[in-house]
Amino acid sequence: MTVLRVEAPDDEARLADWQHVHNVIVPPAAMSLDEVRGRARRYRLEVAYLGDVLVGCTTVRPPADGGATATVIARVLAEHRGRGFGGELYARGLEQARALGARVIETVVLAANEDGLRFALRHGFAETERYVLPGESAEWIDLRLG
Repeated sequence: MTVLRVEAPDDEARLADWQHVHNVIVPPAAMSLDEVRGRARRYRLEVAYLGDVLVGCTTVRPPADGGATATVIARVLAEHRGRGFGGELYARGLEQARALGARVIETVVLAANEDGLRFALRHGFAETERYVLPGESAEWIDLRLG
């Protein structure tokens, strides 16, 4: 059995690894390292490795303002998909969100990411909205766990 090593990006190298996975999978929303640092202060981020090889990352946006909705996003680099890593990362994120008081779980997928959309639908999410952000051309899909 292959075991992932998953950890919080608590140094510049791990922040850069999280940034790399994010930017490869969602290029329309590519982030600078400064933006990643800001995100790490607001959300729970993790990076996943197979040995020393970068595999993926997660984001958990906790419920805000006394709400009960959290967003869980699991990303796996294309060359590591189909091996159960996404499911493992998603389960970790879901557990974290629920520990933070979430009763409703959402996710967001770049519409062009067909693998990500299939993954979300397979894990019980249902599409709630499709949209294009002002001034941009990429279509996004919001989904909610049923």
